[in-house]
This record gives sequence, C-alpha cells and structure tokens, in this order.
Amino acid sequence: MTTYVPKAVQDALDDARLKGMKKKSRLRVQVGNAFFPVLRMWKTGFSVEEETAPQLRGLVDLFDGARHLSQCLIVASEAEGGEMRYEFKRATPAADHAPLDFYRAPDAPVGLLGQDGAEGRLQ
Repeated sequence: MTTYVPKAVQDALDDARLKGMKKKSRLRVQVGNAFFPVLRMWKTGFSVEEETAPQLRGLVDLFDGARHLSQCLIVASEAEGGEMRYEFKRATPAADHAPLDFYRAPDAPVGLLGQDGAEGRLQ
C-alpha cells in the first residue's frame, strides 16, 4: 500500500502547520532592526519561516517577547517544509548585570559606613 498526497494538499498542510507554529511561539530573532518569528527552538539551533526571513547568518539576538534571552552566532543549516533551520556556533545567555571578576561572599556587606555614618553626617 502506498500513501500518495497530491502536491496541493501537501502545500496546504505545510502552510497550516507553519501558521500554527507562528501563532503559539513568542520567540523571535532580531537581525539589525528587523524581527522575525521563531517557529521552533532546540538546544543547538532554531528555525524561522523560509519565505519571510532573509538568509540569516552571523550575530543575532533571541528574544522571548520583550525579554532578551541570548546573543547567538549562527549559520544556516537546511531548508525543509517551509522552515529554514539555523545552528548555533555560539549562544551566550543575556544578563541584566555585568559579570563579576571576583568572588563575592553571600554574607558580605552591601556597603561600608564611615566613622560618623551612624550619625548620618558627612565630613
């Protein structure tokens, strides 16, 4: 028994699948000032819609809504079923503060008071 699906039916199924993935995904990739919705993301890469996104490569930023997730160096992998897949060469998680170059003890004081700090005066 063979399963043959006409090209028109296969195209309609692919379009419906892509629309469903675009609707439920909050992820997006930023290249320059342009944003493109991410259809799927996995540990080593992500995919975008092949027709709407240009050929991406180099440094991009990944967002979940307005939250910056990571800055990534990417290369194109393959196109299949209306999706263009990209692989990470490097994916650096975004942080909202600068990394420390020293160890800070969890019980360390936040700041130090001067000699007259208890009185609230500065000399």
